[in-house]
Amino acid sequence: MKLSFIKPVYAHCDLPCGVYDPVQAKVEAQSVHEIMKKYKDLHDEDKIRAIFIKEQRAELVKGHLWVLWTDYFKPEHLEKYPQLHDLFWRTTKQAGNTKKSVDPAEGQKLLDMIDEISTIFWETKKA
Repeated sequence: MKLSFIKPVYAHCDLPCGVYDPVQAKVEAQSVHEIMKKYKDLHDEDKIRAIFIKEQRAELVKGHLWVLWTDYFKPEHLEKYPQLHDLFWRTTKQAGNTKKSVDPAEGQKLLDMIDEISTIFWETKKA
């Protein structure tokens, strides 16, 4: 049985371009960072919930980064940006580091690293 309504799609990624965006990782990382900044002033009963939410968001950051790395970026991007593999590795590790810390500097570091990835991402979209 042939499904005539299904048409072939051609793209360099798993899905047509436009569905990937590092902003997803950035939004979750901003949540992580904000929780870290507010943590010390929270009431004790709110700290456990804050940690739980922060760890969830940090895990989401890792997931969004992994999708970008495995589904969007291609060998030609790595040729042009040889630091990309190490940058993704360090950034996903940093997301993990924020799970075991409440230091806002660690959250800021994660945001800065995502910004580096975002810069490269948008450069590849221009090509």
